[in-house]
Amino acid sequence: MPKQPEVQDAHVQDAQVIPVVEEHLEISHRQVETGGAVRVRKQVEEVPVELAEQIALDRIEVERVPVGRIISEPMGVRQEGNVTIVPVMEERLVRAWVLVEEIRLTRREQTAEAREAFTLKRDKVVVERFDPATQQWLPEEGGPPNHNQE
Repeated sequence: MPKQPEVQDAHVQDAQVIPVVEEHLEISHRQVETGGAVRVRKQVEEVPVELAEQIALDRIEVERVPVGRIISEPMGVRQEGNVTIVPVMEERLVRAWVLVEEIRLTRREQTAEAREAFTLKRDKVVVERFDPATQQWLPEEGGPPNHNQE
């Protein structure tokens, strides 16, 4: 009980004392089961895409050139510009080499457009919350944006 002040004046003797009260709040935490659950499902989506790209193609033209010339020794493959020349030789009984023909391989570069269809896979995450009132799983509102959009 609070101590009352001593009275020093005759007028003050009839005065009433009003107690001053102060409340204190104590906060505690506890885990409460609300019945609401969250589930996260991951689905794999397949997205068809088509790729168009310029590609380089090499086409080899083959030309056979008859020669019929006697040579002193065997010849190797040689290059003249963008033409590779492959000598075709045979040895005859007179012990002479005869250049029968030359095969000329000419490289021609071309470009063409190549198209190919692919299927790309990506993950899609669905977050749902269980609503005890309706007993249904409801999609979570305000999820992160889908960064996989085209």
